[in-house]
Amino acid sequence: MSQERAVADVVIVGGGAAGLSLAHALTAPGSSRRLSVTLVETPRGSLRPAERTWCFWQEGAGDFDEAVAASWRRLRVRGRDGSVTDGELGALRYQMLRSATFEAWVRERLAARPHVRLVEATAETVRDAAGGAEARCVTEGGERLTLRGRHVFDSRPTGTLPPARSTLLQHFRGWFVRTSAPAFDEDVVELMDFRVPQPDHGLAFGYVLPLGPHEALVEYTQFSRSPLTRRAYDAALEHYTRRVLRLGPLDVRSVESGVIPMTDARFPRRIGSAVYRIGAVGGATRPATGYTFSAVQRQIQAVAAALRDGGRMALPPPHGRRALAMDAVMLRALDTGRVNGPDFFTRLFARTPTERVLRFLDGRTRLWEDVLIGFATPVGPMLRTAAELPFLPRRPLPGTREETTG
Repeated sequence: MSQERAVADVVIVGGGAAGLSLAHALTAPGSSRRLSVTLVETPRGSLRPAERTWCFWQEGAGDFDEAVAASWRRLRVRGRDGSVTDGELGALRYQMLRSATFEAWVRERLAARPHVRLVEATAETVRDAAGGAEARCVTEGGERLTLRGRHVFDSRPTGTLPPARSTLLQHFRGWFVRTSAPAFDEDVVELMDFRVPQPDHGLAFGYVLPLGPHEALVEYTQFSRSPLTRRAYDAALEHYTRRVLRLGPLDVRSVESGVIPMTDARFPRRIGSAVYRIGAVGGATRPATGYTFSAVQRQIQAVAAALRDGGRMALPPPHGRRALAMDAVMLRALDTGRVNGPDFFTRLFARTPTERVLRFLDGRTRLWEDVLIGFATPVGPMLRTAAELPFLPRRPLPGTREETTG
């Protein structure tokens, strides 16, 4: 038997970073307008993804500071030859959230708000309906629910990607390790360490997030067209931790892995009169890097402000046109092999202040700064790539579900 609930102001489908962030923003204390929110989450233990790590950078205090697992003020990039570029972040801080901590922190606050309803069910269809939209769901026990809202926001992966000219996958596996002897500089993130064997196509690097002198998340990451086997990832991590970092005896406490599409596809943000897509499925993932969390927060704050103020609902694009155009050129240049990936990023960070690179990745640089960043890249291959992009067709691609985001 199907049950129907009263119409809420907002129904949010999906309890990941995007869905929980939106529910939190819409119902935070002090809002000028109280909105009723229904959050639909997949039942625990069924289709929910494994714990993930999200990294982002911000200036000053943020909404989720209490849930932040670690924070750093310096980034490091190592070239294939071992050259080192250290970057100070100025007022910015590079931060890490663990999904389980973040989700528990937000849910605890949502559960205390009387105008929020938390529903454990799997959404089967989301569509427009009279007076707004509806999500038709089924609970773990087989009960069918129709949840209606004036607006519905859907953050579920679709399983397929829109047509694109270029697509690479950022795929990785990471070990949370503890070493016998002190091995890590707690103030510095090893953002890209290219002292690892490079694939025939794309690029590979090590990534180290220190959590203490003895503890860190150590990842092996590739930008390429297809993921590796688990055995291949573990072999790469074994090589990186033993032969490159020379960590000595270590204990692997836990593991995480993920696949993030890096694509110049155009993601529709509105799929009905009152149905919207948010998060990675709404195009929040930055094509050039795979980072998603910061773009989600900017988009959600705009949505929350519009709904709380009673204005016209608008879902702004997560990234500006100029930034997306530059990302499309970079992706194509990497995918065709016109630029060498490790050399490209090593040169970019060596020639550009790290804080400026991060502001560029957030879409907050001015035109003249973007021009300077462009000159820090191989100009000839990039211009050739930019000239051909308008004539390339966008082709359908097989879907790759996002498992974790940066």
